[in-house]
Amino acid sequence: MAVIENTQTGTTNIEAGGENTRFIILISLVATIGGFLFGYDSGVINGTVDGLTAAFKSDAAVTGFNVASMLLGCAVGAWFAGTLADRYGRRTMQLWAAVFFIVSAWGSGIATSSAEFVVYRVLGGLAVGAASVMSPAYIAEVAPARYRGRLATVQQIAIISGLFFSFLSNWWLAGHAGASTAVLWWDYEAWRWMFWAELAPAFLFLGALFFIPESPRYLVARGLKDKAAKVLARLYGEQGGARKLAEIDASLAADHHRPRLSDLISKATGKVRPIVWVGIGLATFQQLVGINVVFYYGAVLWQAVGFSENDALLINVLSGALSIGACLVTIVLVDKVGRKPLLWVGSAGMAVTLGIVAWAFSTGTLDAAGKLQLPGQMGLVALVAANAYVVFFNASWGPVMWVMLGEMFPNQIRGSGLAVAGLAQWVANFVITWTFPMLLAGIGLAAAYGLYAAAAVLSVFFVLRFVRETRGRELEQMEG
Repeated sequence: MAVIENTQTGTTNIEAGGENTRFIILISLVATIGGFLFGYDSGVINGTVDGLTAAFKSDAAVTGFNVASMLLGCAVGAWFAGTLADRYGRRTMQLWAAVFFIVSAWGSGIATSSAEFVVYRVLGGLAVGAASVMSPAYIAEVAPARYRGRLATVQQIAIISGLFFSFLSNWWLAGHAGASTAVLWWDYEAWRWMFWAELAPAFLFLGALFFIPESPRYLVARGLKDKAAKVLARLYGEQGGARKLAEIDASLAADHHRPRLSDLISKATGKVRPIVWVGIGLATFQQLVGINVVFYYGAVLWQAVGFSENDALLINVLSGALSIGACLVTIVLVDKVGRKPLLWVGSAGMAVTLGIVAWAFSTGTLDAAGKLQLPGQMGLVALVAANAYVVFFNASWGPVMWVMLGEMFPNQIRGSGLAVAGLAQWVANFVITWTFPMLLAGIGLAAAYGLYAAAAVLSVFFVLRFVRETRGRELEQMEG
């Protein structure tokens, strides 16, 4: 690639036919800040459960709803972001997400009642839902096929990094205050500061979005070919940009109508396109294996088997670090071995490790206070198996599901397809998260993790039967 520096303007020009890899990586990294906030906003709740229960005097069902309430907003945010992105653009929806992240972070920390808290968490959910579908879509639509998977996987690293830093922040703030429910600064409890720590990256995201271009594929779909040509020239050079513009235009509907939700229905059969069902399946199975029980309730989980609050929060930090390491492995493999092998191997690994966790918990007994006590080394077995499960998830379904959703749909239906799949993902997330406290109090940890293990087993067969490989294929080659 030949790059020429313009010393008068300070801009970088690309010779005709060249590809501006640095620029593509830079704007993709800006989009991944949304993933970081997605992870932080999802994980911060983990260390605040005791604070919420004490502040709002809530029972198990209300606490579960407080924790899961954000996910209602996520479902709505994913749905409307996917559909509105076809009208207003990928970058525009990310800008709105950044604003909602800011409002939610401040409001969640200042809330004085469950109802007020839920309102602000739902606003945060709208932002998370929008970021969850728009960031991978934007990256997929600006990146070349040969390293699209690696760039999209960086989005998952950003999500896990957000989770990691939320766990680290929770642990540090609770430790500094003495407990998550203890007063820290300015007469506010530590759990409130856990939410406010999100404000810095949220403002960074908002500012950085003003410096990236709109998705060229969105611009072509809206008939703004002149603007699309300029963006594509910045991405791929004059010749490569002109060629890509023609390919994108040819991939859209024959009558060149603007993307709409009804495009998800096949004109030939009158039924929902098969690719949409595959997207829904991928999105749903990613949640049915129970990963967010670990992320949202990790502190509660490890305290339930005898660890102190401080140790439980530190275990979350360990899980976050392992998750980042697993995603780095995926970056190396996703464009070499493909998406499908990573998915089914990850499913098999999760099924085994979840089964071990369920077995370890099944050996426990309840003490006089009703807490689960594991005999011998079973606590260590559960801890190792649970973290191995986290590694398998984040080396496979964690990043690869989002990679595939961002690239598997044809250009004409990408926004609508992401809206439906994103809605399914967050509804499944809500159900799993909301029901866990009730499962914990009802059938117990062992049976709950047995259900998640069964879902992992089923996901192996789903991948082998229905998922098609997308490695190395341009977005214009995707079939629906």
